[in-house]
Amino acid sequence: MPATAALVYDPNSANWVEASEIAQRARPRSGSPVRKEIVTYQTRHKPGTIVIETGERRLYLVLDDGKAMKYGVGVGRDGFTWSGTHRITRKAEWPGWTPPPQMRKRVPDLPAFMPGGPDNPLGARALYIGSTLYRVHGTSEPWSIGQAVSSGCIRLTNDDVADLYERVQVGATIVVNH
Repeated sequence: MPATAALVYDPNSANWVEASEIAQRARPRSGSPVRKEIVTYQTRHKPGTIVIETGERRLYLVLDDGKAMKYGVGVGRDGFTWSGTHRITRKAEWPGWTPPPQMRKRVPDLPAFMPGGPDNPLGARALYIGSTLYRVHGTSEPWSIGQAVSSGCIRLTNDDVADLYERVQVGATIVVNH
């Protein structure tokens, strides 16, 4: 029997299963139309900083020696854009999702809470941004990468957000430019 900490809730089967089982099922839906790559990136920000250029639909993780890891992202649609500088205050694997009251008002049939898993809108990983309602999170809708479709959150494919999750520390600076 696997350790309890390695189990996640699978809404499809209504059972607790190993996280790797869900990750494996999510993989076919996780390919990004925009491949991550290391690029030359001159910035005043220190390594470990996340810089999101919403107009480019790209996220840059600042690396050493004038480089950055560049990822494709989905951003907030018209009326849901924002900018600012914050810190990553929390990270979670296969996070549960509680839609904010404003969202439930716009979309009344949303559940009050959705447990983590491949069908959860937050995807495989989430990085929580300061005291805001926003996150950098995964999605099982890879076609949304490069689009302005969210309610303000920054989304990456599940594969890309898992990669970013391993590279970013709680406390890292995040800069969102609009």
